[in-house]
Amino acid sequence: MKLKQYLYSQLAITFFPIFFGLYFITSVVFLVKIASLTSIITINFFELFTLYTYVVPQIVFYTVPISFFISLVITLSKLASEYELTVITSFGLNPLKVMRVFAPLTILLSISLIVVSIGLIPKTKFLTKQFLDVKKKEANFNIKASEFGQKFGDWLIYIQNKDDKTYEQIKLFKTQNEKDQFIISQSAVLKNDKGDLSFKLDNGKAFFIDEKEINQVNFESMLINDSIANSRMGQFTTTYNYWKVKIKKGEDIDDFTFFILTSIFPTISLFLVIAFGYFNPRYEKNKAVMYSLIAVVIYYVIAKPLGKELELHSLYILPLIWLVGTYYIYSKTVKKEY
Repeated sequence: MKLKQYLYSQLAITFFPIFFGLYFITSVVFLVKIASLTSIITINFFELFTLYTYVVPQIVFYTVPISFFISLVITLSKLASEYELTVITSFGLNPLKVMRVFAPLTILLSISLIVVSIGLIPKTKFLTKQFLDVKKKEANFNIKASEFGQKFGDWLIYIQNKDDKTYEQIKLFKTQNEKDQFIISQSAVLKNDKGDLSFKLDNGKAFFIDEKEINQVNFESMLINDSIANSRMGQFTTTYNYWKVKIKKGEDIDDFTFFILTSIFPTISLFLVIAFGYFNPRYEKNKAVMYSLIAVVIYYVIAKPLGKELELHSLYILPLIWLVGTYYIYSKTVKKEY
């Protein structure tokens, strides 16, 4: 038990600096992408923070598997360079038993990553798209006071005064089916109902004019729905329904497989951890970091195109090939020595 705690403590000492470093770098990349949106929409600090929280699951997903795998390798290589693995082996704890010590934590990590990638990322991407859709609508509805020639959908619009989303002395005009429509309103408010924008007019008159007659309607309140939006966004119900529909339609299957394959990467790479981490410091150089980085690059380069080519079949083909290949490396290096 004490040995297990010691190994975990050494892993924590290595993992957190690597994770926070990668997390910071990845966060900067995503923040730059978010900041670039200000050329299209206007967002305040709170909205910037909201968008950042939506990308946190993606940052965690992209940084944790790599950080954990490299940390495992560095932990064992550090113990090997300080001859602590030699002492541990002398007490009867061979490499496979050391691997079993880390296996439960690694499996738990992979399960958590699957939940984050399959469950949270689609939801946060939907929320981000919904947020940006609303902000783009508001940007399109940037009507200025005392200016002619402005449009709200099919309507020509003129306002006398404006205070944020409240408008005064509004005139609307459009021609449809050879009939002119003219609306006068004392005040109006731009309303946002869960992403659906509408223009609420108060205390006004509507005129419908054709060649033969003029009809007038006095109103206390009139609602004009947003006609700027291209189409209504779909609704996100549950993760299960989301992926069920996507897989049925054959959409985003490569993303689905990449999420799972990346999540299980630390678990199916435990033989590599042993193979790279164990070495004799007397006559071998510590190349653990270089080997682990090469392994990460190879796996990620293979996972994405394989998922696109083989789709759901890649979920068992790649892990099987990877396990066989990594066990072969382990058996040819560490197994015959220990």
